[in-house]
Amino acid sequence: MSESKMPIAGVPLPPPGAVRSAARDAVLELKSRIGKSVLGQDHLVESMLIGLLANGNLLIESLPGLAKTRAVKTLAKHLAADLSRVQFTPDLLPSDVTGAEIYVQTEKGGQFDFQKGPIFANLVLADEINRAPAKVQSALLEAMEERQVTVAGKTYKMPGLFMVLATENPIEQEGTYSLPEAQLDRFLMHVVITYPDEAVEGEIIRLNRNENAQKPKDHAAEPPPIPQQTILDARGEIDGIFVSDLAQKYMVDVIFATRFPKRYGDPLGKWIQVGASPRGSLALDRCARARAWLDQYEFVTPDHVRAVVHDCLRHRLIPSYEAVSQGITPDQVIDKIVELVASG
Repeated sequence: MSESKMPIAGVPLPPPGAVRSAARDAVLELKSRIGKSVLGQDHLVESMLIGLLANGNLLIESLPGLAKTRAVKTLAKHLAADLSRVQFTPDLLPSDVTGAEIYVQTEKGGQFDFQKGPIFANLVLADEINRAPAKVQSALLEAMEERQVTVAGKTYKMPGLFMVLATENPIEQEGTYSLPEAQLDRFLMHVVITYPDEAVEGEIIRLNRNENAQKPKDHAAEPPPIPQQTILDARGEIDGIFVSDLAQKYMVDVIFATRFPKRYGDPLGKWIQVGASPRGSLALDRCARARAWLDQYEFVTPDHVRAVVHDCLRHRLIPSYEAVSQGITPDQVIDKIVELVASG
């Protein structure tokens, strides 16, 4: 069985006679290329592709050294996309992200010229985003939500293919600033990645050793990158994925379970202080359709919703004091919701 047809997170195998798509084949090839360089992080690779296909932004949380930067760089390398990296620090200024107007001398005299910042790229790696104060973090909000930046009263559009991939370290406390709920809500998904298992750890050591021993590669021998138009074509196909009334009701029921948990009794009723916003509903719909498309389905099933529900909602829930005091995590809350909410 090929890797592209393996079920993920309970998602069933493609139905017999699934319609082939040139865009889907290219995206699965992109996934395969990234997977050969980024070992043990299949969920991260899948999530990056879903975020890209759903035209959203990702917040990636992990301990240091788990290939976050490597995965993003590999994605940009094989996608023919521009990549910029911003290292967020306490002394960073908003203009360091968005750009600023610079006074320059021309033949016609002095004038202000807008110098674009690193935000104007296809893929923007916002490294350790929680190390910058709120004023700098907010510089990303307009670009993430509206795909534009306003500087000195002028609006500048982002590229057609644009995604912010922000990283944060869950155990780093000194010199960090918590992301406001309003900013968290603008991330399509919050992806949490963990350590690989023993077998993969050995493969990582072997891969790194081989890479260090190799001579500079012949770039002419490498396969050409996937054109950006492929992703845009894929998005058009995903827009056509059918969502039945039953699948849509399941999404709505899951969201409303976060808002009115007392309907489901204890313990869920005591675990949630604030539930998911309508952006959570939209995220579920977009990501479930992208997941179904990757699995060669022409329609969304409840399994596709369950495959993405944790990444779409874990950053949109505010646990109650009682849940926090008991050590209940947002993932455990979502597990309970999936258990209680009927899908048919």
